[in-house]
Amino acid sequence: MKSKSLDFRQIEWWIVTSATLIAFLFILFIYRPQFTDDPDFGIFKYASRLVILAALYTAFHLIHQVLIPKFQSENRKALPIVLMLIVGLVTFFICALFGYQANLTNAPFPTFFLGIVVLYACYMIGANLLSQALSPPKISDFQLYNITRSILGYLFTFFFLLQLEPIASQGPSIIFGIFIPVILIASFYNFYLVYGKRKKGLIKQSRWFNWGLVAALLFVFLIISVEENQEEIFLIGGLGAVAFIQLIFFPLTTFLFKKYDSFVRQIHSLSNQVDQGNASFDFLRSQINPHFLFNALNTLYANALMEKAEKTSDGIQKLGDMMRFMLHENQLPRIPLSREIDYLRNYLDLQMLRFGSQANLEIDLQINESQCQGEIAPMLLIPFVENAFKHGISAKEKSWIRLNLRCLSGSVHLDLVNSVHPEKPNSEKSREESGIGLENVKKRLDLLYPNQHQLNIIANDSDFFVHLSVQLSNA
Repeated sequence: MKSKSLDFRQIEWWIVTSATLIAFLFILFIYRPQFTDDPDFGIFKYASRLVILAALYTAFHLIHQVLIPKFQSENRKALPIVLMLIVGLVTFFICALFGYQANLTNAPFPTFFLGIVVLYACYMIGANLLSQALSPPKISDFQLYNITRSILGYLFTFFFLLQLEPIASQGPSIIFGIFIPVILIASFYNFYLVYGKRKKGLIKQSRWFNWGLVAALLFVFLIISVEENQEEIFLIGGLGAVAFIQLIFFPLTTFLFKKYDSFVRQIHSLSNQVDQGNASFDFLRSQINPHFLFNALNTLYANALMEKAEKTSDGIQKLGDMMRFMLHENQLPRIPLSREIDYLRNYLDLQMLRFGSQANLEIDLQINESQCQGEIAPMLLIPFVENAFKHGISAKEKSWIRLNLRCLSGSVHLDLVNSVHPEKPNSEKSREESGIGLENVKKRLDLLYPNQHQLNIIANDSDFFVHLSVQLSNA
């Protein structure tokens, strides 16, 4: 509805086809010939109505579905124009001949035909103006254009049926002008104010709107009944309308709305699965190939032991554990929270090897695993810690990182505060572009833990604060 324009050529064809079918049915059942004084003329008049309606619809189909698209797509414009004129003249001749001979018009010139032609021309000009004024790049999306043109198309069909009244009576225009709008309004009323409120859990509000509609209808029919002094208007009209709405219309539309919501949920679920797969693919693609690094680390670890470099060998071993995590557990949908915390500890130990001796850096790490039981999706905690070390440490200014990790009532809570420094030079920033962005983690949280997590990020000139809580799965 927003991203692209609707196919109005098909929509207009279906609306006009439906209106023509209604008019055709009215002619069939209301104007059946009465075999009285002149049965031959009655049959001719009956057939003339059908012939005129068929001619008008055929002309509309040829011009709207065939000749106008041909005019818009071809470089030679003359032939479609000539063919449209021929179709118009033939239709005019049929309407004039059968309309006047069957006493459907008072003069040889069929004024209803002229009204339909002018109406169609005005509609096409209005649709073109709407396309230029209410579609991108003039406005951001197609929603307003689609709604406005749909209303314009409906009004065109209604006035088209008004022009057909000499041929098909007032019945079709009454259906399009009164009954269909009433059905649409009642459907929207149920969808947004009765069914919609009930779906959101607002049962009282839903009942108020439902019984408020009943009271309004009964009050209107009561006033009309009193003014006309006819009890039947209230008893048949008022009570009948209420019974139809409560027993037939609302249950039927509610059933259709539930089917629609179920269909939307299925689409949303499939979309989430696709998004989750894309997020996992992007996540894996953003990582350096761990197989090569793991083999290289084994060689470095052996060399460090031979050279008795204890800190180096310890760091390589921790990095190797992290690579094993990336190779195996990171591919699983859920892992024990203890393994995620082990990975986090290894990462923190490696960062302490890098920054531990920096005098202007204050690091406070508090990790309490006493109640951390359950499972969690892998790599949800580390991106926030990685972000703190990437952006919270300066070689020249005072810096701090404070981390608090704990588990309460079946959920894990991470509070992280780091200092904020001016934008780093491009040379330094380029070395820190590896890792998962926070936006990717937010997306994964929304996909994996809908309504089961809380993420608050607050930033000011000196601090960057993150609070994350995630409900754990049972092991």
